[in-house]
Amino acid sequence: MSSSLLQPRAPPSLSSSSSISGSKPQWRFTSPPAVTFTRRARNSTVNAKIREIFMPALSSTMTEGKIVSWIKSEGDVLSKGESVVVVESDKADMDVETFYDGILAAIVVPEGESAPVGAPIGLLAETEAEIEEARAKAASAGGSSPPKIAADAPVAASPPSAPVAAPPTPAAAPVVADGPRKIVSTPFAKKLAKQHKVDINKVVGTGPFGRITPADVEAAAGITPVKSTPPPVTAPAATAAAPAKSAPTFAEIPGATVVPFTTMQAAVSKNMIESLSVPTFRVGYPVMTDALDALYAKVKSKGVTMTALLAKAAAMALAQHPVVNASCKDGKSFTYNSSINIAVAVAINGGLITPVLQDADKLDLYLLSEKWKELVEKARSKQLQPHEYNSGTFTLSNLGMFGVDRFDAILPPGQGAIMAVGVSKPTPVAGKDGYFSVKNQMLVNVTADHRIVYGADLAAFLKTFAKIVQEPDSLTM
Repeated sequence: MSSSLLQPRAPPSLSSSSSISGSKPQWRFTSPPAVTFTRRARNSTVNAKIREIFMPALSSTMTEGKIVSWIKSEGDVLSKGESVVVVESDKADMDVETFYDGILAAIVVPEGESAPVGAPIGLLAETEAEIEEARAKAASAGGSSPPKIAADAPVAASPPSAPVAAPPTPAAAPVVADGPRKIVSTPFAKKLAKQHKVDINKVVGTGPFGRITPADVEAAAGITPVKSTPPPVTAPAATAAAPAKSAPTFAEIPGATVVPFTTMQAAVSKNMIESLSVPTFRVGYPVMTDALDALYAKVKSKGVTMTALLAKAAAMALAQHPVVNASCKDGKSFTYNSSINIAVAVAINGGLITPVLQDADKLDLYLLSEKWKELVEKARSKQLQPHEYNSGTFTLSNLGMFGVDRFDAILPPGQGAIMAVGVSKPTPVAGKDGYFSVKNQMLVNVTADHRIVYGADLAAFLKTFAKIVQEPDSLTM
């Protein structure tokens, strides 16, 4: 059976189900129904009964996923709706279910390894007759990559030889196909095809089971030869000098241990680097907290947390200053967000996550506190749904509980501002009459996107926030 029989009609569909009770989120993935081919010679029908199990996109920012564990083993019989594998996204671990009955014929991506979204991670056979064929397909797909790497290695290792003739060969292969056919390509390949105006229907895929990869699209657009040519064309002296400029060396410390990033740490690193491209500024403001502390003492026994009080106060202030709740994502325009969703930074084992209190200005204080406790429990068990951590419009980071008096927070990508809250402590304060008194005071620093929020906007917002905290009766209404 040729590999083309394994091509699905369309990209895999994905569905999910979860419950507020804190049960682990369930995700389902599947390939579409098998494609049927008819041979005219003998009027016999051949059914492609092997389905690919794809790496699902568990969030809008997820580009690859890591296999935490395979719940099922090769050869296990699966029923529709049964959990098969646990996938780690950039923020959570999620069980993934099968949408078909069948047999787990082959595991393409083992535990502990990662794969890009849309890539096959396993093969599902309908009957035992297809198991061996599926395993052969998985072996051939896994074994197709090393030869390419081995072929590239001599080119880089031997500058004197003339490798200019080698690149055109792979570049010419995935250019044009003859007749109409069903195509399967990665999302990034489709995006590249649109950018370079390449008819993806005429591109021949070289990926597993004929999948069209970004390299195939670039080759069809005539981009691949440009990428392959520079190393051999440049002079040996220039080639030797390039690594010295682009790869700075650091002194190795004896006994040091290198620890790779977890998926969550990699996501945080990516976001922090992205935030460096945003022009930000910072404004600090002292806030008296005696009245807020007194209110907290009254409502603490009812389950209200200080985080909920601060989030509610920030949301009420944002309602009066919507520009601070706005966001700029393309550098050409900004959006006034219709909802006030307060993201609150939470440190968890192995990373940082920001559960979101959605519509914080519309929820009463007690319901907000209950929602916050639920989100924290789900965050620490890595069970948050994507909309529960990536829908924030304003972020609150509180290190006051650790005794930190002041700090600056890094602005999350896609938001207009983030507030850093320090500890509330007794501070000598001069009154209007010139006499000093001791009052509880905390310092808040706000980092804002200067493309949409200006100094006067932030000063007005902080003044409103301070007034709400110093006269907190409105927080309980």
